[in-house]
Amino acid sequence: MTVLAADIGGTKTNLGIFTQKDQQLSSLFSASYVSNDYNSLAEIIALFLAQLNDTQLKNSIKAACFGVAGPVQNNRCAVTNLPWVIDAVQIKSQFSWQSVHLLNDLEANARGIAALHDSDFITLNPGAENAIGNASIIAAGTGLGEAGLFWDGNQHIPFASEGGHTDFSPGTDQEYRLYQFLRKKYNAHISWERIVSGMGLENLYQFLCHDNDTQPPDWLQKQMHKGDSAAAISNAAAAGKDALCSQALNWFVHLYGVEAGNHALKIMSSGGVFLGGGIAPKIIKQLQNGNFMQAFCAKGRMQHLLQAMPVKVIMNNKTALYGSALSAFNRIKT
Repeated sequence: MTVLAADIGGTKTNLGIFTQKDQQLSSLFSASYVSNDYNSLAEIIALFLAQLNDTQLKNSIKAACFGVAGPVQNNRCAVTNLPWVIDAVQIKSQFSWQSVHLLNDLEANARGIAALHDSDFITLNPGAENAIGNASIIAAGTGLGEAGLFWDGNQHIPFASEGGHTDFSPGTDQEYRLYQFLRKKYNAHISWERIVSGMGLENLYQFLCHDNDTQPPDWLQKQMHKGDSAAAISNAAAAGKDALCSQALNWFVHLYGVEAGNHALKIMSSGGVFLGGGIAPKIIKQLQNGNFMQAFCAKGRMQHLLQAMPVKVIMNNKTALYGSALSAFNRIKT
């Protein structure tokens, strides 16, 4: 028996077929697609199945579960950073599987942690010995996802949230100027996702150029226009090629720490904090230099609580895919 799992983000959609034995997942076939190149998830699924030159394996799929970057309600989701609406009932009817279920992508990430090994993490803060309790996961990528893992005394139970869309709260004069800059840019509510994400890094850099009354150098503008602006800024910072890029990346890491600490306090993550998403592994050196943890812990009278929380970066980019697969198998069993 096999299941189809997916991790659907604003940039990439990853699909995989999995089997399970003795609670261990095995991947039988997988592929990745650029999300914006397609009109719907169903179009990608059809292409994925067409690329699978194994009729027996294709026919062995009994259930599907998809982690989706957006709020899931009644097994349906309007994807936040894609012009897609995904309806599990429609997909089940189209592909004739026994079960199709949608999860928020951060809940899928939270569920996938159970499939990881020690080598899949890099520790930013060891925390208290034998730390136990609720845990949290925060993931900056195309957007900003947040979820929790409730500790019931025996196990962690993942749950979704849309915490990345809560109000950004400036903490300094410079951050207040940033807030005013973004209010003019978006003419709307400014969430943490506008700050701590790929678009967030670009926003920080644009603001710094504005605040310093300067323009990006020509070579950087060309790189930004080629595709991923955030990657161009991050790469320039890592190479020490542009002072404002370096300042933007350092500020990004600081603000990532601030919001990770906010999220950890709100659900009392004494059992640990996980950083997921596509950005953290790419900037791991900047996350390790102390800037992130200093901002994470800077919560006044609650500082001691945050210092006791283990903080780890998830380095395995298939975590949400694993979580979706595990959820699909659990639903078949129940």
